[in-house]
Amino acid sequence: MEASLVDWSRAQFALTAVYHWLFVPLTLGLSFIIAFMESIYVRTGDEQWKRITKFWMTLFGVNFAIGVATGIILEFEFGTNWSNYSWFVGDIFGAPLAVEGIMAFFLESTFIAVMFFGWNKVGKKFHLASTWLVAVGANLSALWILVANAWMHYPVGMRFNPETARNEMMNFWEVLFSPVAINKFLHTVTSGYVLASVFVIGVSAWYLLRNRHQLLARRSMVIASVFGLVMSLFLVLTGDGSARLMAKHQPVKFAAMENLQDGQTNAPLVAFGILKSTSDEHKTEDFLMKIEIPNVLSYMAFQDANAYVPGIRDLIHGNTDRNIIPVDEKMVRGKLAVAALKDFKMARKEGDMMKADSARKTFEEHFSYFGYGHLNDVHDAIPPIKPTFYSFRIMVGLGMWFILLFVLTLFFVLRRNPVKRRWLMYAAVLSIPLAYLASEMGWVVAELGRQPWVIQDLMPTSVAVSRLTASSVQLTFALFAITFTLLLVADIKIMTKQIKLGPKDGGTRHV
Repeated sequence: MEASLVDWSRAQFALTAVYHWLFVPLTLGLSFIIAFMESIYVRTGDEQWKRITKFWMTLFGVNFAIGVATGIILEFEFGTNWSNYSWFVGDIFGAPLAVEGIMAFFLESTFIAVMFFGWNKVGKKFHLASTWLVAVGANLSALWILVANAWMHYPVGMRFNPETARNEMMNFWEVLFSPVAINKFLHTVTSGYVLASVFVIGVSAWYLLRNRHQLLARRSMVIASVFGLVMSLFLVLTGDGSARLMAKHQPVKFAAMENLQDGQTNAPLVAFGILKSTSDEHKTEDFLMKIEIPNVLSYMAFQDANAYVPGIRDLIHGNTDRNIIPVDEKMVRGKLAVAALKDFKMARKEGDMMKADSARKTFEEHFSYFGYGHLNDVHDAIPPIKPTFYSFRIMVGLGMWFILLFVLTLFFVLRRNPVKRRWLMYAAVLSIPLAYLASEMGWVVAELGRQPWVIQDLMPTSVAVSRLTASSVQLTFALFAITFTLLLVADIKIMTKQIKLGPKDGGTRHV
């Protein structure tokens, strides 16, 4: 497959995913924050809480609508740009996406109308239940999509049928409850909760700086800072789980994330580092400078400070002492699997069942290395190191800042006048784009870090694309880039206009 087609197909999918994820995390987190606020309103009967709830609900609605539009396009791209992938895994990958459409999306769409238009048409408790169901539905949508994504990182619960050349699901529950799927769901939605909390605090801080809607701002800050702080601590736990799962199931990604070239025991974590600019065709990177924390990487990977963490050279060129198979040997086994599959199909077509059975046995023996049969060089198995390395540190560093922001916000709102801490208010406002940056960096680590695989060890990205011309993908890339940018601009303009207007009822203005 021509390289330009693969590169442009990857670029188009990345473009759509990046834009889509600008809308999703705020939807996930804001839905629960709204539900908390309305719960307080129903319990206390305080009309101010109703006004606060309706204000944030308006921002939720704008973001939700555009997120749905970009999400639909993203799913269609699997069929248009990645048809080989869709054929190879359609029986498995399609199942959770179908469940998402049938169950979660319809749950959202049914009750979102009641949430927005049922304030004076249904009882308080029924309306509150609708709000909670919208929040649950939004997060259920995320569950099924993330289960599908997690399977690409850790393919389980299936078998490959050489007669159809497709993977077939054998155990739906193994796919749904795989440790990677559970951790990916919890970590991803929790990051959305943190982003939404930062967003609410940032908007509220802007009101305080402008001396507007102070009651709304203070109350919103309390809810968001408590929710954000709790979710940030949980995010640290799920992030720790992600690291261990990565070290176990995607060790090359783990090594690239740390730029660990040679394996070592008592491996240190690089807290901060700057990589040299190199053009090494073997994708090795050196440090210009680094600050390390002793033993932490070994503990993070295996919960043992003395554990051996394999480096990129171990994983690519092998390490007999650690029973690590080199990639060139995996490529040999993978090519045997690829050849055996062709022989199996040919033998069946010719009616030679004995030859077909022999080829099938060879194929099944080497199937776990099937994807390596499509690699051209051992170094193709190394993901891009620099973006993976830096993205991880940006994500973690900003996550630590958000925890501090939540603590400071909660302290000053409850104990002191936060308006006097103008530096904190400005920092809160500026943290809104930083929250989006951290969220996107998490996906860079997850997706760019697993290259060259679209399905770990079974299908490289270069094999998954549709048979299109590069020019046609370039055209749709340009069209999508223009469309998504216009949608983003429209979303920002509508959101900022609503924020400037504030709540429709004037009860919280200048309180």
